[in-house]
Amino acid sequence: MASSSTVDSSVSDLFSSAPALQSNLGILSPDQIELAKILLENGQSHLFLHWSEPGVCDNEKLGFFDQIARLNSSYPGGLAAYIKTAKELLADSKLGKNPYDGFSPSVPSGENLTFGDENFIEMEKRGVVEARKAAFVLVAGGLGERLGYNGIKVALPRETTTGTCFLQHYIESILALQEASHKVASDGNQTDIPFIIMTSDDTHSRTQNLLELNSYFGMKSTQVQLLKQEKVACLDDNDARLALDSNNKYKIQTKPHGHGDVHSLLYSSGLLDKWLDAGLKWVLFFQDTNGLLFNAIPASLGVSATKQYHVNSLAVPRKAKEAIGGITKLTHADGRAMVINVEYNQLDPLLRASEFPDGDVNCETGYSPFPGNINQLILELGSYKEELQKTGGAIKEFVNPKYKDSTKTSFKSSTRLECMMQDYPKTLPPTARVGFTVMDIWLAYAPVKNNPEDAAKVPKGNPYHSATSGEMAIYRANSRILQKAGVKVEEPVKQVLNGQEVEVWSRITWKPKWGMIFSDIKTKVSGNCDISQRSTMAITGRNVFIDNLSLDGALIVDSIDDAEVKLGGSIKNNGWTMETVDYKDTSVPEEIRIRGFRFNKVEQLEKKFAQPGKFSLED
Repeated sequence: MASSSTVDSSVSDLFSSAPALQSNLGILSPDQIELAKILLENGQSHLFLHWSEPGVCDNEKLGFFDQIARLNSSYPGGLAAYIKTAKELLADSKLGKNPYDGFSPSVPSGENLTFGDENFIEMEKRGVVEARKAAFVLVAGGLGERLGYNGIKVALPRETTTGTCFLQHYIESILALQEASHKVASDGNQTDIPFIIMTSDDTHSRTQNLLELNSYFGMKSTQVQLLKQEKVACLDDNDARLALDSNNKYKIQTKPHGHGDVHSLLYSSGLLDKWLDAGLKWVLFFQDTNGLLFNAIPASLGVSATKQYHVNSLAVPRKAKEAIGGITKLTHADGRAMVINVEYNQLDPLLRASEFPDGDVNCETGYSPFPGNINQLILELGSYKEELQKTGGAIKEFVNPKYKDSTKTSFKSSTRLECMMQDYPKTLPPTARVGFTVMDIWLAYAPVKNNPEDAAKVPKGNPYHSATSGEMAIYRANSRILQKAGVKVEEPVKQVLNGQEVEVWSRITWKPKWGMIFSDIKTKVSGNCDISQRSTMAITGRNVFIDNLSLDGALIVDSIDDAEVKLGGSIKNNGWTMETVDYKDTSVPEEIRIRGFRFNKVEQLEKKFAQPGKFSLED
C-alpha cells in the first residue's frame, strides 16, 4: 500500500483537480499513482468525479486501475499517445478534413495473373518453393452475428458437402503447402510453417477449444499460436474524454480497435526475431471467411519473390464504383508516395479532383484500372520488422464519430480510434517496393459476411457475400479448375436460395493435399472425363486419379496416402438432391439455414481405401 505522503508537492497540484481521487491516494500503489498522473495530465479528471470516500468501493477502485494498466500497456505509446492521437483525429473530423489533401492518385504497378496460363503456373511453382520460408497469420477476432450465426466465424462450414470448417481448410492448406515445399527444397530443410491466429475476447477461448477438440486438424500444436487483441477505450466527446461504462462508474467503456492490431501484437510477441533467426522471409496475412483464398496464395507468393515486393496486396478485378476499396498510388506534393487501399466512396471524388475528370471509370479491359483490395497481404519479413521497430507496430488510425447534429459538437454514442491491417503501407518510405497481384474473382474471392436478409437486398449483379454465395463459389471454382484441366463439367443452372439468385455447379470438393496448385491437378486428370451438373464428387485422398470417368450422381472417395486410386468408367446413381431451407426456420441448424439449402443424400457410391496399394474404380 502506498500512503498519500508518498505523493510529492509538485504532483499534489495535479491531484487537486480531482479531489475525490486525491482523498483515495492512500489505497493506490506507486504504479497506480503513476497511471493516475497520466490520466490527469491528459484531461481525464472527470473519471474520478463520482468516486466514493476511502473505505467505500475500494476493490472497484483498484479494479479500475487494473483496467487502466491493461489499456495503457496494450497500446503502442500508452494511453497518453492514444488520447493525443484521438484529440488530433477528432479535431480533423470536426473540421471535415480530407485525409488525402495534397495527394494525387495514379494507377499503381502490379501483376495481373490469368489462371492456368504459363506465367500463372510458373508463379505457383515459385510460390511453393517460397512457402517453407513463410509464416501465416489469420485475423479472426470476429463472431458470426452479422451472418446470422452465433459461433466464431472460423468454425462455420466452408461448404456442406463435407462439412469442413474454415479453420480446418486453412490448416490443411498450410500443411499441403508445407509438404509440397519440402519436396522441392534443395537444402533438405524440413521446417514447420508457423500459423498465428489473432483472436479477441469474443473468440479466444472458442478458437482454442475448436483446435484442441480437433487435435489442431492435423497440425502440430507447437506450430499454432494464438495472440489475443485487447479493446481500446471509448471516447465521449471532441476533447477525447474517456467514456465510463453506463452501468459501472469504476469501469471504462471499451470497443474493438480493428484488425490493424495484428501488427503491434506480432511486434510485441517477439515472433518476428524468432522467424528471422529461423530463416523465414515472408508473412502472409488473411481474414477469416474467404473460402477461395488458398487458390490465390501460391501464385501470389511467387509474384512477391519474383518482383521482390516488400508489400504485395492480393486483389481482384474491380468494376468502376464497385463497393470494394481500390488499390491506388498516392503521391503528395511534398514527394511522399504510398500504394494503399482507398475506400470506394473516397476514390471517385479523389480522382475527379485530380487528373481523372471522369472519376473512377472502366478502362479497355472492362474493369477499373484500380484493382479491388481483398485484405490479404504478403509482407517481406526483414523490411516489415525494420518498419515495426520504427513504429512500435502502430498503424495509422482513423475515427468515425456519429455526431448528433451538423454542429459536430456532441456524439450520438461514444466512439473510438480504429485501425486496419491493410493500412500498414501508409508509413513506408518511398523506396519501399509495394505492389499487388490481381486474380480472377471466381478463383480467389468469395467472402462470407452478410446474413440472408441483407444479402437478398443486394442490387442485382452485385456480389451477395453470404454463406449461400460463398459455398456456391467453391463449387464454381472447383468446376472451372477441372474444366481447365480438361474435364467436361456441365454448365450450371440458376436457382434462387434465401432470396439470392446463384449459379449451382456440380458439387465438387477435394482436400488441399489432392491438388494445391494447378500443375498438380493436371497430373491427376486424364482421358475423356465428364461430370453432370447434378453430380457430387468429394475427394479426400491424396493419390486419387480421374481417368476416363463419367459421373452422373454422387461419388465419395476417401483413401490413405499410400493408396493409389484410379477413378474411371461410368458411375450413375440417384445422387444427392438439394432441398431449399427457409433461413427463418429455427428447426434447422443455423449453419445450414443461413445457406438456404441442405443436401438430401438419396444415393451415392462411397469408397474407402484404408490399405496401401493400387486400386481401380471402374465398371
